[in-house]
Amino acid sequence: MKKYAFGVDIGGTTCKIGFFDTNGTLLDKWEIKTNTENNGESILSDVAKAVDNKLAQEAISKDDVQGIGIGVPGPVDSQGVVHRCVNLGWGVVNVAEELGNLTGLKIKVGNDANVAALGEMWQGGAKGSKDVIMVTLGTGVGGGGIIVDGKVVAGFNGAGGEIGHITVNNDEIEACNCGQYGCLEQYTSATGIVRLAKRKLAKSTEETSIREIPNLTAKDVFDAAKAGDAIAIGLVDEVCEILGSTLSNIACVVNPEIIVIGGGVSKAGDILLDNIKKHFVETSFMACRETKFALAGLG
Repeated sequence: MKKYAFGVDIGGTTCKIGFFDTNGTLLDKWEIKTNTENNGESILSDVAKAVDNKLAQEAISKDDVQGIGIGVPGPVDSQGVVHRCVNLGWGVVNVAEELGNLTGLKIKVGNDANVAALGEMWQGGAKGSKDVIMVTLGTGVGGGGIIVDGKVVAGFNGAGGEIGHITVNNDEIEACNCGQYGCLEQYTSATGIVRLAKRKLAKSTEETSIREIPNLTAKDVFDAAKAGDAIAIGLVDEVCEILGSTLSNIACVVNPEIIVIGGGVSKAGDILLDNIKKHFVETSFMACRETKFALAGLG
């Protein structure tokens, strides 16, 4: 094992880069803009330049670098080939080969949710566990990472663990970003929670503190629930019932020791975690009811 490594998260707006020692200590982190022009053709070369600049700045030889771990928002096969990242403009891109050629370093590529789950297992909320489900509740439900016996369940072409696109409502009439209808993401992501809130407000005349909030957010809904607002409490319970029961179904398949909840929505804290766990237990197979829950520890 060499001394240093890089971790890169490629998002639709920014690429977040971490510089680590190989024990997992974060030494530095920064962001660069994700240039999605021309189908994102310059994204990997921009990442390579950022890595090279950091090594030059620190006067570190590439001989001391273990490699670069990189998470991308799409399915990744075992060869490090990405199969369509809509947010980046990518079709089929061999990220491992291209970034390896640009940097001369060893490259490991994974779906962003899967590698987030690996991070939580190694140094975060699931440290010490080898059977883990991680759900990332952000703008979308970027997923899920499912880890069984310490290994990511990536599936045949890298689409394993796409929890956000499990169908939870066959009567949904609005399409998900994926093109299907009634996906988990449509109800439990930040945008999904706001969508549910607006639907409920349109059908209700009850007084509620969230009705007059301009540019309503998921945080507003949780804050109102914590303050005792009845409509907001009902919304939080509905969201957590959908997520908790879905996770109980997944638990019947992979039997996790722990479920980690991350992403921006997880900042709601105990009101989210406790409600998800309540509904999980209500709908769980008896052998899975003792599954532990934790918030993501790595941000």
